[in-house]
Parts: sequence; C-alpha cells; structure tokens
Amino acid sequence: MSDNLAPNAIARQIEQLEYRNLAFIDGRFVPASSGDTFDTLNPATGELLTRVAACDGADVDFAVQAARRAFEAGVWSGLAPAERKAIMQRFADLIEANCLELAVLEALEAGKPIGECFNVDIPDTANTIRWHAEAADKLYDAVSPTAKDVVATISREPIGVVGAVLPWNFPAMMAGWKLGPALITGNSVVLKPAELTSLSTLRLAELAHEAGIPAGVLNVVPGLGHVAGKAIGLHPDIDLAAFTGSTEVGRRFLEYSAASNLKRVVLECGGKNPQVVMPDVSDLKTVASNVLAAAFWNMGENCSAGSRLIVHRSVKDALVDEMQRQLEEEWVTGDPLDPNVQLGALIEKDHMDKVLAHIERAKADGLKLITGGSRLREESGGYFVAPTIFDDVPKDAAVAREEIFGPVLAVIPFDTEEEAIAIANDTCYGLAASLWSEDLNTVHRMAAAIRAGTVSVNCFSEGDITTPFGGYKQSGFGGRDKSIYAHDQYCELKTTWIQLS
Repeated sequence: MSDNLAPNAIARQIEQLEYRNLAFIDGRFVPASSGDTFDTLNPATGELLTRVAACDGADVDFAVQAARRAFEAGVWSGLAPAERKAIMQRFADLIEANCLELAVLEALEAGKPIGECFNVDIPDTANTIRWHAEAADKLYDAVSPTAKDVVATISREPIGVVGAVLPWNFPAMMAGWKLGPALITGNSVVLKPAELTSLSTLRLAELAHEAGIPAGVLNVVPGLGHVAGKAIGLHPDIDLAAFTGSTEVGRRFLEYSAASNLKRVVLECGGKNPQVVMPDVSDLKTVASNVLAAAFWNMGENCSAGSRLIVHRSVKDALVDEMQRQLEEEWVTGDPLDPNVQLGALIEKDHMDKVLAHIERAKADGLKLITGGSRLREESGGYFVAPTIFDDVPKDAAVAREEIFGPVLAVIPFDTEEEAIAIANDTCYGLAASLWSEDLNTVHRMAAAIRAGTVSVNCFSEGDITTPFGGYKQSGFGGRDKSIYAHDQYCELKTTWIQLS
C-alpha cells in the first residue's frame, strides 16, 4: 500500500476537502442562473455530501457563448500545437499532484474503491491528457499527389465548440478521454458531468484553468441529463456532441442533432460483453481471476464488463469452482474508503433496486444461483450488492441479454466453436469481448469472427491509451475514444486547391 493511501492520509484529505459545487463558466465558478441545486449523495452511506448547481438551458447557452468567444478569439485554437502541448502537460502534472484529493472525491461520490481511484482512474486521467498533449506537435497534415501545376493541401482544423456529456461510472477518466483529444486539437469544450458525480470534474476544470487553459475554453455545467444534457444536444452553436452512456440516451443525441443544426455526434454506449473460454485452456486460476475482474470490476458498472461467460462444457464446472474460491478468499465488499476493499457501493438506490430486480427475475425464472444474489451492508445505509453468479444460463434468458450494469455474471455453456461464436454475437451490442485459448489458429479465427470493437485474448483488457475504444452495432456511433484516431473526430478536414500559373 502506498504511504499516500494510508487510512490516516485518507482521513486528513477528507477533513481538508472543499467541494466545488458551482458551475465553471468562462474561467470562474458561478451558481446556476436559476439558483437551483440538486443533492449529491455518498452511495456508501446514503448521506448528503453537498448540493450542486443545477444548470439549465440558460446556463448551457452562457457556457456555449463563452466557448465560442474563446474559439473565435484564438486564445486557444490559435496557439501553436507545441504551446497547447505545454499547457496540457502542466494540466496533467496538476492532476497527478492532486491525485489523492481527486481519488477521495470519486470514492465519496461514486462509491468506487479508493484503491482503484488512486492507483488507476486518476493516474489514467493524467496519462490520457499527457499522451494526447505529446501527440500535438507530431502529427502532420498532407499534400495531395496532384499534377505539377496544382498544389493541394489536406489539413485538419478544430471543429469549434464541443459539447461533452459524461457517465457516472468513471467520472474523471471519462472526462480525460474527451478533453484530451478535444482540447489538444484546439477546440473549446462545454462539459456536463453526470448529475450523480460532478465533484471531481469541477475540480478538474479548476486545475485546467490553473495550468493555463484560457477562460472560456473549458466550461463545466453540472445538471440533470434531461435538462442540461438535452440543452447541449439541441444547442445550435455546438458543433459536436460527444456522449458516453446508455444506448437509450445515445439515440436521443442523434435526434437532437437532427432537430437542431446537424451537429456531429460521437456515441460510446452500452454492452453485453462475452468472455469465451475454449476447452484447451490449462491455467484456470488465471482465467478465473480475469473473468471475475471483467465481470465485477467497478461493481460491474462498466460498459465493457464481461457479463456473459461463454465457457466450454468440459471446463465449466472446474472454472466455476475456482471462481467461487477466489471470490470468497480475495474479493472484499465494503467501505469504498478502505484501501483493502475491491467492491464498493452501487451508484444510487434506484440503480441498486434495478440490479436486484434483475436478480430476483432470474431467480423466479428458475436459474441456478451459485453465489451472491442479495443486498449487503444494509445497516450502513449504502447501496451494496453481493457479486452474483448464475450458472447454466440459457442464452436467451434476460440475465444473458440485458445490460444490467451491476455485479451479475451469467455462465453459458457451449459445445462447439461455431456455437460459441454464435452466442457471443447474439446481441445488439458489440463493444468488447474476451477470448481464452492456447491455440493460435483458434485465436485468430475466433477473434476475427467476434463482432466487437475490442477483443482481448488470454486476458481482460480494454487496451491502453494507444488503442481506440468503441463498439460495433448499438454500442457506438461516429468515432472512437482513446488513441490518435480520437483526434480526427474533433477536427474538420479542409482541402486547399492551389492552381499554379
């Protein structure tokens, strides 16, 4: 355990916390124009943390005007890429310097285990900002192969004002995934965090301003999705809306675009992701460890969660036994502020009730429950659900088809490779998949056949910052997060055709 993550360091940080609970517009914190606020709670206790400014369409318009002024003035868009790079690197440095504060904010507001926030989420946010910054002065535009009496250049220009709407499951990390490429390419941004998790994002905006990002370039408008999020989707002066969240809400952003200015839309949506285990695997201990991480990391509140374990019948029972052993011995559900906890609280009571309803429906359908299946730590007032596994699940059962977004794993046996591929692809989603096999031919054949944006082999992984992240089918639309490819979606391509005399 890091000295900075000792319980006394966490306690000191909590005592020193100052909640940024106002909107951040044009370089300063301001209340919502209406004066309205909403409550943000600690999901581990159900207690109030603070009240946050509830922005509406007027506040979004105020932020968009500030973003447009900054963009047109060129205070950011007009800088040389190397100048933006230096400021963004300072931003990344400040994120790292305030890692414990940001981690505590996320553990308190999102119910996430402090160890993951401190060791993974916040460092990944800083790394994302730094990686995109480093790419800024290393990307070249192009010259077309034209006739000798013509010079044609193909250049990338910032699209303008970007509206970004974030999910609640990885607040700072998802902000980094949007802000890294959007800002470094010269855009101004109006960002709406999820109403359940606004605090770390507001602190990030303050750090960005401290790093030197000019006023108006990054604005944060906390508020309800159907109010502030909708206002972003419909705003006629936003050039691109980038959304991460459910497929249901993602569809609305396409409607908002059609009803307004045909703004570009980039969606990263849901998933019902398969983990396929072939009969030739020999190290079931490692497979079990990865399967559990895929299913239960972040309490299963993860769009790439491997919530369907599609396993060959010959190794299923042994693998399930090993998974049960590891769950009992190595996975602890408890206070998110305890560095030894792997599973924290679900985000809110309504979501917990939804997850428990899925579990009760599966029980009522006669599915075989082998572990979990109930609420935990009810006396704490928090929203804890035991990691839950159903065995021998029919492929068409609701628990095997619907995105539950909680710690629920459906184990589905198969007999042939063709059957495994068919089950893996039998979903409206196509975000991620994992494949386990020790045969290279099998790996290449099946990885090519599985319809998903990321296929990890002999591990559970979303890749790293160098690899694009997004999905097929109803898991995504219009682009990808991460990697150099993410820069393209925040840019317009311009051809300049010069006729030489």
